Amino acid sequence: MDLVNRFLNGLKAALSTEELEALNTAWGATKEDIDTLRAEYPNCPESLIGLLESMDGTYWRNYGEKEITVCILGSDVEEGRYPYYLLSTQQMLESSKEEEDVSYLLEYEDDEDAVDSKINPEGLFPGKYIHFSDCMNNGGTSRLYIDFNPSDEGVCGQIVRFLHDPDEYEVIANSFDEYLQGLLDGGFVFLNEEE
Repeated sequence: MDLVNRFLNGLKAALSTEELEALNTAWGATKEDIDTLRAEYPNCPESLIGLLESMDGTYWRNYGEKEITVCILGSDVEEGRYPYYLLSTQQMLESSKEEEDVSYLLEYEDDEDAVDSKINPEGLFPGKYIHFSDCMNNGGTSRLYIDFNPSDEGVCGQIVRFLHDPDEYEVIANSFDEYLQGLLDGGFVFLNEEE
């Protein structure tokens, strides 16, 4: 959990005062929700569990009488400057029930780079991925997944980023730990509005 603690400490130092105040009202997921996530996804990374034990989502999430919407994650979009929300455990369980079809992108020969070769060309299937994050515009432009059913070129637990218009699926890290470390190494650039 050292990585999660370092991530959270760096995040709190990088957030604006208003965002930090909102985030400080958050609490961790219930043991029951964590147990359900682990039961449905036995390969769920401990670092994601650790993050959820600290805060159970930041995406239009109600904590008592306070609703928070604080972006705490990022990706490679716009050179790493595009912020994302962490979904709650319940949101992850619910949104990961649908198939993410990538086959329509593979039908177009001129769009061969639309699906990373590390991703199973048959798609992301329920029970084989966790949708854990939506981008700042409510996920319409970009979403992040942990993929447990990669192609032969990929690795189980890789982080997949979906980007809309033009649609593409790309592996941006080999694990959730590597993903968090990348955000740390990048200095939380996605939170810097002046960049």
